[in-house]
Amino acid sequence: ELKMIGHFLTRGLVMIFGYAYPAYECYKTVEKNKPEIEQLRFWCQYWILVALMTVFERVSDTFISWLPMYSEAKLAFIIYLWYPRTKGTTYVYDSFFKPYVSKHETEIDRNLLELRIRAGDMTYTYCQKAMSYGQTRIFEILQYVAAQSTPNRRPTQPQQPQQPAPRPRPSPPAVNGTAAPRQPSTKPQTTTQKQDEEPMSPTSTPTKVVKSPIKPSGAKSLPTPEETVMEEAIRVTRGRLRKTKSTTANK
Repeated sequence: ELKMIGHFLTRGLVMIFGYAYPAYECYKTVEKNKPEIEQLRFWCQYWILVALMTVFERVSDTFISWLPMYSEAKLAFIIYLWYPRTKGTTYVYDSFFKPYVSKHETEIDRNLLELRIRAGDMTYTYCQKAMSYGQTRIFEILQYVAAQSTPNRRPTQPQQPQQPAPRPRPSPPAVNGTAAPRQPSTKPQTTTQKQDEEPMSPTSTPTKVVKSPIKPSGAKSLPTPEETVMEEAIRVTRGRLRKTKSTTANK
C-alpha cells in the first residue's frame, strides 16, 4: 500500500513540476513586452525534450518501471532540465539531441513525407470504401422498406372470351301445302330420349314405340308396314278361332 501511495504521489509531482510550472514560466516569457530570445529558445528546447521523453517513457515504463526509485529519478531529471542553476536543457539539447537530429534530418524529412502521403492515400481509400458501403446499405434498406409497404398482388388470370350460344335456325316456310322438314335441334337430349336410347335389360319386355309420321294436308294415308303386319296377324287369329268353333260344333 505504501508503494502504491508513493507511486501516485510521484506521478502527481511529475505533472506539477514537469508540466504545470514550466508551462506557467513559458507563458510569462511569451507575454513580456520584449520577450528575450534566449529565454524563448530555452523553453522551446525544454518542451522538445519533454515531448521526446514522453514518447519514450511509454516503452520504458513497460520494461524498466520495476527498477527501484524509477519514478523518483524521472522527477529529478525533469527538475534538472528547467532548474535555473543547472539549466540542463541547454546541455542535453546541444550535446545529444541536436547532433543526432542534424545528422539524420534529410532522412527523417523524407520518411515523414512518405508517411504523410501514405496516410493521405489510405485515408482517401478508406473514405471511398466507407461511402460506397454506406450507399449500398442505404439502397438495400430503401428497397426493403418499399417491398414491405406495397401489398403482394396475385397475378390475375386472363379471362377467356365467352362464346355466344348458337341460335336455332328458323324453319323454312311450307311449300305447296307440305310442311318443311324440321332441322335437328342442337339442344341436349331430354331424359325421355335418353331413356329410349338406353339398352334394354334381359328381364324387361320390349316395348315398341310407333311414331306416326306427319301427314301432309289433302293427301291419302298409306298403310305402314307395321299396320299390314298387324292386320295379317288379326286375320290369322280370326281364322283359327273360326276353325276351333267349327270343330267344337261338329262334336
